[in-house]
Amino acid sequence: MSATSVTQVRPGVSQAPRSAGAKPFFIWVGLMVLGIPLSGYLGWGVAGHVDGVMPALIGGAITGAGIGFAQWLVLRRSLGVGVEWIVATSAGLAVGLAIGAAVVGYETTTSQIAIMGAIQGAFVGVAQGMVLRNKFSLWRVWMVAMPVFFCIGWVVTDVVIDSGKQFTVFGASGSVVFAILTGLLLMAGMRGETPASA
Repeated sequence: MSATSVTQVRPGVSQAPRSAGAKPFFIWVGLMVLGIPLSGYLGWGVAGHVDGVMPALIGGAITGAGIGFAQWLVLRRSLGVGVEWIVATSAGLAVGLAIGAAVVGYETTTSQIAIMGAIQGAFVGVAQGMVLRNKFSLWRVWMVAMPVFFCIGWVVTDVVIDSGKQFTVFGASGSVVFAILTGLLLMAGMRGETPASA
């Protein structure tokens, strides 16, 4: 037998284009560090302060679409994800922000922002996880991790700057931490074949 490796396709396994090197990680981090704050400012600029359901839904949808687009630029090549990722991220962030902000009464203390972020992340995680289901081996971990990562992003932003302006998403400082954490998780799951879920 030659030294050339042979890839066997087993039943119940889907193949997707993927690359798990350092380059996709740094591209992901760069896009997140730029995309999250810019999308947040756009959503906030259009919808205004998140002080009610409609500003949260509108601002969250715009922000989520921008973040989803930035992530899709990497995931379309790495995991073969389609534009449904953008739609899912937009819907998840909008609904999560609307519910999360309402739960904490639109207040912006650190503890309330942490709660809101966890709720926001939960909805984003579920929406994105459903898209990743047959494409990414750690899609369940992704869903569980998003509430934690969003919470961390908000708290870091609140520690570095005042988060009292009722933004739609955490700022640049939180984006750096979020980008690194999600990038590491993404790279961990982008290995070989991805088992298809039942």
